Formats: sequence, C-alpha cells, structure tokens
Amino acid sequence: MEIKDFVYTKSFRKIYHMFRSLENQKGKFVLIIGSPGTGKSTNIYSALRILDLNIYDPTLFLDNMEMGSSEVFHEFFKTLRQDLGVKTNEEIYQKVSEYDGVLLADKILDSEFIDENRFGLSLWTENNGIKALPFYIKVFIEYLKHRHDLEKVNVVIQTAFMIKFRGDKYDLLTDFSFLSNVLVFLLKIFFEIIQISYSSEEIMQIIKINFPQVKKEEVLEFISKHGHSPRFIFEELEKMEQGK
Repeated sequence: MEIKDFVYTKSFRKIYHMFRSLENQKGKFVLIIGSPGTGKSTNIYSALRILDLNIYDPTLFLDNMEMGSSEVFHEFFKTLRQDLGVKTNEEIYQKVSEYDGVLLADKILDSEFIDENRFGLSLWTENNGIKALPFYIKVFIEYLKHRHDLEKVNVVIQTAFMIKFRGDKYDLLTDFSFLSNVLVFLLKIFFEIIQISYSSEEIMQIIKINFPQVKKEEVLEFISKHGHSPRFIFEELEKMEQGK
C-alpha cells in the first residue's frame, strides 16, 4: 500500500509508543495483527522511520512451496544463524539481545518482493493452509523453551495466518469472529497484542489525503464494499485512475 501522506491513526500511535519503549525495556514480545489490507507493515515501518532505533530485521527466503513445517522451521533458524554468524540457537538469542529489538515482518513474510524467484512465509502459509499450523506451533514451543533467554530480547512480529476461502483471503486471527477472539484471548496470556484497525472516520482521512478528488459518498461506498482495509480501496481507486 503506497501512501503519499501518512495519517496518524490510533493504531499507528500504539505502534509508535510501543517501539519507543524498546530503548529502555527488554523482554517485550509483541504481536501486531490485522486483517488483510489494513497496512500492518506501513504502520510498522512508518513508526521506525521516525524513531532512531537499532532494529534487527532479518530476511527469510524459501525455495519450495511444498516444504513441510519442520523444513521451514529448520530453514528459519538456519538463516538466522548464518546471518548473525553464530552456530547455535542459544547464540542467536545472545546476539540479538544487543539490538533494541528484533522485527519479524516484511522481509520474512513477503520476501518475494526482494527476490522474485523465491518467496516468503506468507505465501507458503497461504499455499499450505492448515498444514502450515505445525510451523507456528514449533515457533511457539521454541519461545516457551527459551523464554528465559528472551527476557533480554525485544521481539516484534507482524503476525498473520492467511487462509483462502472461496477465492478470498482471510486472517485466522482477525476475520473469524468467535474463533479469532478465542485465539487472540489465548495469545494475550503470553504476548502483547496490537491490532491494526480503523474507524470509518480514519478510513475517510486516509483515502481523502491520498485521493483528495474522491467524494465522501464514494469513500463510504468503498468502505461498504471492502470494509476497513485501505489497501483494497487504494487498489480500486488506482485502477479507476488508470482507466481514465
């Protein structure tokens, strides 16, 4: 979602204050969640551009969409060990404690935008659906196993568990009402959760500041069609401009 002028929404302010707290605190484990199209990465990287933080933002490339959960888990930690120049997972935690925080976001989830011949975790999860769940369980077990080591580390994760239903993409943590609420409730026992969401007024501001020619009535129609997901509204407006 390319944004020309950024709107400082309530969700953005939460992310900004969370990042600002990392300089003077250790042991924070934050999950940033949100429905597809809400601009999780836009909010994250906009906050980081303002703040002067030493953030470790690793990249993960996957070569085979048919990789199993164990293979992806192994590749994930292998990549971290190679990138940080260490030999064991324990050394990973020691090394990253030198940073203000570790960010697991676009470069891991959507690395196909860096190398079009490979792909990231989001596409792998979307392709494998429920079969990808064991990977996330393994990561969670690793978190529990090394919770003491992580007390010296701040970790911020852009979190999504994407599945396809009738051709549309949905996030298991935000788009399935009761089930999503139960999952988020359970995650809150262990992690700080920040959910990216917008009021209708904020959506109006986001659209109008980037597409000032669009009338209020049109924006309300887009919200009715796409929900509170700015990226999908942006994409339709850009198509309309190109078609003129």
